[in-house]
Amino acid sequence: MNSQINSPNPNPNSLKNRFAKGFIRALIRIHKSPSNNNNNSPREISKRRRRIKTAANAAMASAVGSRKVLWSQAVLRKIRNNRPGSHGGSRSSRRVIFKRSIINQKSFVKKKREEEEIVGFGEDDEKKLRKVVPGGAAMDICSLLDETAHYIRCLTTQVKVMKTITEIYST
Repeated sequence: MNSQINSPNPNPNSLKNRFAKGFIRALIRIHKSPSNNNNNSPREISKRRRRIKTAANAAMASAVGSRKVLWSQAVLRKIRNNRPGSHGGSRSSRRVIFKRSIINQKSFVKKKREEEEIVGFGEDDEKKLRKVVPGGAAMDICSLLDETAHYIRCLTTQVKVMKTITEIYST
């Protein structure tokens, strides 16, 4: 395996290299697993695709680290709770409801509109963004935007590394 994976950065601890190592290890585990039969039925293909997607997400979240960003914590929690035999599955489907004490409803609505004007998008856009970013439902708007920017950078890195791995192993 090429340890630098087409990286101009010689740092072995770069995000690209940490992700590549974790993802390749996960792919090897998937390939060696006894449930990996050569059946090419649509169901088996879908199952393999989900396992690879989960491996890529887990590798990226692990490479980033769970202390720095909330989205990586959300990804790792979802994977952990959805494992067979896990008793946390019911928790992942529950929604956390945050209660706000609003003294004056009119001032709250006015403040919300001002925030929307400053940020430049409305509630519909915010809802869409919260659905895309893992853990976005529990974030305030500033954290959501920061996490979104970081998540996009990580997804871009993930795509580049996966393309490079594909090129290396398909030649």
